[in-house]
Amino acid sequence: MDNQICFPNGKRKALTFSYDDGQIHDRRLVDIFNKYGLKATFHLNSGTLDTPGFVTSDELTSLYAEHEIACHGVNHLWPRHLSTEQLVREIWEDRLALESKSNRIIKGMSYAFGEYSDQVITTAKSLGIVYSRTVNSHNGFNAPADFMEWHPSVHHNIILDDDSLINRFLNPEDYLDMPLLYIWGHSFEFELENTWDKMDALCSKLSGHDDVWYTTNIEYYRYMQAVRSLETSADGTLLYNPSSTKVWYRQKNELKTI
Repeated sequence: MDNQICFPNGKRKALTFSYDDGQIHDRRLVDIFNKYGLKATFHLNSGTLDTPGFVTSDELTSLYAEHEIACHGVNHLWPRHLSTEQLVREIWEDRLALESKSNRIIKGMSYAFGEYSDQVITTAKSLGIVYSRTVNSHNGFNAPADFMEWHPSVHHNIILDDDSLINRFLNPEDYLDMPLLYIWGHSFEFELENTWDKMDALCSKLSGHDDVWYTTNIEYYRYMQAVRSLETSADGTLLYNPSSTKVWYRQKNELKTI
């Protein structure tokens, strides 16, 4: 292969986290991520902000400054139980509120209760959502075929006591191309199960690797959209990037961008 696509700055692998619901335990989790230079996406329910047990509106810009904020439904309702009008309000009002309180453009989501359907996907896309995470872990490192059905690698509980998947990621087989490790969960689980120390140790093990791109969900989505939009010559030697996102690649062991 003449041109080998890679992650930004020539990184071979990517790591991202995502956590749902916005409970106050996000504060401790963010501290751990920030300590180790890791990136995460936090899917929030704007309807629970400023209520007991949840983060406040005033925290959004400071607490999640190094991370992504995304939708999770204004009231965390079961998506397939809603009429089209109710579903529109659940997503659109969440996006409006979170954008207003964080002063960010928000394009991502995770499905409340992991529940979705073709109608839910179509509705979310019509409201400007470009990706949404499921709860269907696949225990691997594949990029999503459809970002609106973005299946993560693993729930954190699986790897806190068994680091075999982590070791596979840090020492991937040669045939794996641009592997992604996507870890998900809820911050309250660490408090409930008293596993904060284990999470700290996990993040320590995953941090500081020169060949890993530490990224949020939306950053990964945007980069892969650019990668997938690349045009090549028939013999594979020429590349054209029609997007505004810089793509990194190696040509005869020389790192280049397009």
